[in-house]
Amino acid sequence: MNYLIAGLIGLLAGLHTSTWGMYKDAPYEGFTWKKYFRSTLLSTLIALVVEAVVKMDLSQAPNMVVLYGFTYVIERAMLEFYKTFLREEDQSKYFIPMQFSVKGEVVENRAIRLGVGFLYFVGVCLVVYGIYALQKANLGTTGLIIVLAIGSIGGWISALGGAWKDAPKEGFEILKFFRSPVMALLYALMLAHFTTNYLFISMGGLGYTIGTIETYKTFFFPSKPRGKFAGKEIKFPEMLEKRQRFIPLYAGIWLIVIVTIIIAFLSPRQGLI
Repeated sequence: MNYLIAGLIGLLAGLHTSTWGMYKDAPYEGFTWKKYFRSTLLSTLIALVVEAVVKMDLSQAPNMVVLYGFTYVIERAMLEFYKTFLREEDQSKYFIPMQFSVKGEVVENRAIRLGVGFLYFVGVCLVVYGIYALQKANLGTTGLIIVLAIGSIGGWISALGGAWKDAPKEGFEILKFFRSPVMALLYALMLAHFTTNYLFISMGGLGYTIGTIETYKTFFFPSKPRGKFAGKEIKFPEMLEKRQRFIPLYAGIWLIVIVTIIIAFLSPRQGLI
């Protein structure tokens, strides 16, 4: 039963990501079911692997909330790493390059991109190991403060990465820069009610942050072009209407997530708070 629930949680997280991604990109890139279900399939697999390793009791709502956020951030990290450092793609269709760039200019040398990507991967592994070491240290209340700080740091990493990529083309916005760290801290605080696992708290909070910010950017300003396509021609205008059909699915997933969070707070739970 746990694997069935894990698969469903991964499916919901993936469909959530697939839908906001399609909604923003399809008018410029077109729509294919293969691309749409890419994040869905990956998230489902991630959730199943996490469950196989950690063996969470997914009959409990708090654990469902934790797994959703953790699955979300792993899928985003894997896809963004692939698009930034590994994928070879014509970048002329973008206003903001998706491949690794410096001051808005794509680094064409593949060896350099792979080298930077390797260093980035090593850095992420060191952060994960550091969080694991803190968990083993059993720091009590001090540990909670550290975990929440780490949750905020996840937001800072997201903010710095976004500024590195976007600012050379869009300019620097101070409110946009601080948005991710503050929100990641709040979500880490929420997850601290549901689990004692430092990694789940810090990284899962970033997963919820990404989902929330992308919802805000996508559906609160539907007529504003996505940054990476700013000024680019809409090549598939029919998708402006067709994409509306996915809104009930997206809203339904958010409803399920919010209801599950409420149930989790009303349920017996064992967290750091």
